[in-house]
Amino acid sequence: MPLGSNFQISFICVLLLCLQLSYGQEAYHESWRPQIHFSPKAKWMNDPNGMVYYKGVYHLFFQYFPGATVWGPMHWGHATSWDLMHWHQEPIALYPDTLGYIFSGSAVVDSANSSHFGQNGKEPLIAVFTQSDPIGEKAKRTDYQNQSIAYSLDSGATWNKYAGNPVLKNPGIIDFRDPKVFWYDPKKKWVMTLATKDRISFFSSTDLKSWKKESEFGQGLGAHGGVWECPDLFTLDDHGKPIWVLIVNLNPGGPNNGSATQYFLGDFDGNKFVPMSMKTKWLDYGPDEYAGVTWSNTSGRKIFLGWMSNWLYASLVPTLSWRNAMTIPRQLQIRHVGGETFVASLPVLEFNTLQYKGVDIENQYVNQDFNFSDMVKKPSVPCLIKLSADEIKECAIVLSNDSGERLVIGYHSSPQEYYIDRTASGEVGFQKDFAAKHSAPRLTDNKSMELSLILDESSVELFADNGLSVMTEIFFPDKPYDHFQIHVDGALLFKKIEFIPLKSIWP
Repeated sequence: MPLGSNFQISFICVLLLCLQLSYGQEAYHESWRPQIHFSPKAKWMNDPNGMVYYKGVYHLFFQYFPGATVWGPMHWGHATSWDLMHWHQEPIALYPDTLGYIFSGSAVVDSANSSHFGQNGKEPLIAVFTQSDPIGEKAKRTDYQNQSIAYSLDSGATWNKYAGNPVLKNPGIIDFRDPKVFWYDPKKKWVMTLATKDRISFFSSTDLKSWKKESEFGQGLGAHGGVWECPDLFTLDDHGKPIWVLIVNLNPGGPNNGSATQYFLGDFDGNKFVPMSMKTKWLDYGPDEYAGVTWSNTSGRKIFLGWMSNWLYASLVPTLSWRNAMTIPRQLQIRHVGGETFVASLPVLEFNTLQYKGVDIENQYVNQDFNFSDMVKKPSVPCLIKLSADEIKECAIVLSNDSGERLVIGYHSSPQEYYIDRTASGEVGFQKDFAAKHSAPRLTDNKSMELSLILDESSVELFADNGLSVMTEIFFPDKPYDHFQIHVDGALLFKKIEFIPLKSIWP
């Protein structure tokens, strides 16, 4: 081949690389693109899947359709992180095949090689997932969703599907999906929680290939406004005593319409889950956290992640090249209020690494209105806003821009509840239910107030009372909010008002 041809090929390769790098940068700086939350470079994303921590790397798999910005034939997308904040999108992990699309599921480290997929001393990672056959669904069969597995011997970089799939066949239940698997050490077996229409079914296995049914939970318990999906079962420490937590995602039927995540507290003996309370509890009261589950293999803490959207409008939001994002990873913990036990959630400690030096305003007396953005040189998002006071009164944080758009986050003293009002937040007309005011009950009887708001380009996450009341909400303003005002009905002395700019996780 002539020298000129080699030069042309090299030039073209360099040009393509530059274009690719340029696209990579542009892909994370479009209008409304989250700067501190994971979102795919392009196309459609929904549920987090297969989250596992292995050899210092957090793996996030997710429901992904690389062909469009609306839901389609599901794949498992893949992203990795060293710190739960900065993410690198990897090649697609699992593609649809003759058994169907790749729906939600989980991944585990098979350190004892119970599956016998390990080779030459390498322990396998095992992915367990639902395969949904579109042909069977179209034919109105009741057994078109089944559970399959795949294994990886290179730390999750590539995956091989098991030749004997499916490993758990559908007995004739239309909704038979979203396996979440963990090792139950007292009985030396794997346990699978599976969403089966309006309840959760428990299965067990010693090799991840052959499964037997143990029990069911949920008939007539909890919220049942829609199909139960994406379950998760794990323990949280309560002063040295383990409490079992069963997460059940629900669509529709959430406390603020559409999708949401409820949970039950109780005990599990490897066969049955027995709840300690019949009261319905929600991990996040906002309309835009769904399909949330936890990472496996994170000894000592449980890290939760949700999909930051709602099935009412997920395919209609006005983003163009990509759709949807994940919440900030959250650490779960048990909290007691009076005679009630709750699961509280707060951003993981790694979130602190995104924080620039902020502005602290101490002992600020607010009589009706206080424009604290005047005290910040360049108020902008993403940012963290924190408020604390020795008493709690009717108050609100009003975020606005020069276009007259505004987002209001506040507290009503009667009834005692937090709220987020996005009725005038920007583009809201793409779906009839989007423009709304949503609320969450205040669960503590503490007289003091602590609020934290994590604001991104198109989302806010409210953590109140040390994570007891949590709300997630998305919005689409014409331009970023850059005016921040506190409104109080009457007067209130704030011990501290903090404005903390946040670093983008993208280059």
